[in-house]
Amino acid sequence: MTTGEAFTDLRMQEFLDSVSALSLNRDHREWYNVEVAAAIDGCNIQGHEVDNATGSALLFLQKSVVLCVPDKGHIAHYPRNLIHCFLDDFRRNGQKKDGMVMRAELFSISPCEEQLGWELKCRSEHEVPTIQASVARWLRWLNA
Repeated sequence: MTTGEAFTDLRMQEFLDSVSALSLNRDHREWYNVEVAAAIDGCNIQGHEVDNATGSALLFLQKSVVLCVPDKGHIAHYPRNLIHCFLDDFRRNGQKKDGMVMRAELFSISPCEEQLGWELKCRSEHEVPTIQASVARWLRWLNA
């Protein structure tokens, strides 16, 4: 096994470990470990994020992202050149939208039914650094 293959396997295991830490039902956990793992086998994973509330995951590959939605059994692939990032900081204008302090979105320009819409929201100043860290990772990936 080469160093590159070992690193790819490590990133895959980190992703699967993150998913296993979620409160998923058995079918969803199995879906990630079988279907998603088979679909991305050998891909160079750059990073990942999981949504604790929905169980969805976003995988950052070298030139694209993969969105995994276990409730729908949906795996979608989006090329990096179609991805955009927005950040709304509601602290600056003093007008919090629906109690939100900050909102970040990674989205794609693609047909409506197939759009990527990965959104992070926070309603507390304590959560702002977490969103800022995610946006920084997104921008590093987008500009790589």
